[in-house]
Parts: sequence; structure tokens; C-alpha cells
Amino acid sequence: MVTLGKYRYIVIEGPIGVGKTSLAHRISDHLDARLLLEKPTENPFLEKFYSDMSRYALPAQLFFLFQRNNQLQSLVKMDMFTQVVVSDFLLDKDQLFAKLTLNDAEYNLYQSIYSHLQPSVLIPDLVIYLQAPSSILIDRVKQRDNIFERNISEDYLCRLSEAYTRFFYQYKGAPVMIINSENLNFVENQSDFDLLIQRLEQMRGPREYFNLG
Repeated sequence: MVTLGKYRYIVIEGPIGVGKTSLAHRISDHLDARLLLEKPTENPFLEKFYSDMSRYALPAQLFFLFQRNNQLQSLVKMDMFTQVVVSDFLLDKDQLFAKLTLNDAEYNLYQSIYSHLQPSVLIPDLVIYLQAPSSILIDRVKQRDNIFERNISEDYLCRLSEAYTRFFYQYKGAPVMIINSENLNFVENQSDFDLLIQRLEQMRGPREYFNLG
């Protein structure tokens, strides 16, 4: 079994509906790793945000900032060499959401709070960035029918997907495997998952692409 021994801290990222949490579970099970997941259902402002973005963007964003920072603090305090960690969020992407959802005054306030907080940013050994066409993201969000996501607009998902593309085009904080997941199913198709693990094990450069026809 391929163990991906050179990676101790793996992050899976991508827009809503792309499958990052499912893949984080799959890789964590494969590596017997500690799983560190976002907890969107704990955010009391999230459902309201999707119904009225202009009103609830700032409290929703700040809640996530403090929540994610607290989660990462637990990694700072633990011995990172005792167990591999697989996570479905990258703290750096908070800036992506802040720029997308906040007005200028709110963004300036957010930046002031971020600077004052000085969150502990652990550098991943590997970031897996999952992509999929906006139409697929929209279908997946509708199919899973989470209560707090029912009011997400198609326009927001499209803008979010574009924002992720811009973010990772410039991102140089860690090695990145960029994956077009449109024709891949890592959870239900074992051969797809095995191929992914093989590609990750063979990765040598700071940025590589995985696209299956």
C-alpha cells in the first residue's frame, strides 16, 4: 500500500460542492491519519448569510476565522510527527472569501482583526486543489440538500469557483496538486483513488496537474 510517507500535513481545498471533505475522509482512512475538518454547521450566521449576504457576510466570516484559527492552534500544540494530519481547509483561503463577500469597510475591519489575531499558519506539505465546472458544483449542492446551503445562489457558486481559480493561480505557499475532478470519483471508484495516490506519491515539482480526459 502506498503510504505517502513524505507528507505529514495534507490539505484538500476547493469550492463548495467539489468534494473536498469526502476526499479528506478517504485519504485519512487510507493513511490512518488525524482528520481536521471545517465545521460549517456550527456557524450560527451561515444559513442567514446565504439568504442575505450583505447583512451577514461579516459575522459569518469572522466566526469562521476564529473557528479555523482555534482548530489550527490544536495542531501547533500537538506533536506533528506522531500522526499524519489531513484537513479540508486552508486558513489562507479566508482572504479569498473575505474579498468575495465583504464591502470595503468590512474588509478593512476584517483585515485589522486578522492582523491583531495573528493566526498560526502551519504550512502544509501538500495542498490538493479540487476543481469542477460550476454546473457540477451547483448540481452537487442541490443533491446533498443541506439545510444551511439551500439558499446558495448559482451566481455565488460561479463567482466562488472563479475566485478559487484566481487564488490558486497565484498561490505559492505550499506544493499544489491541481485536480479536475469532473470525471473522477475518488470515494466510490477505487481505481480513481488508487490513481490519485500514485500521482501524489510521484509528485516532485511545486505544482502539478491531474486531469482525466
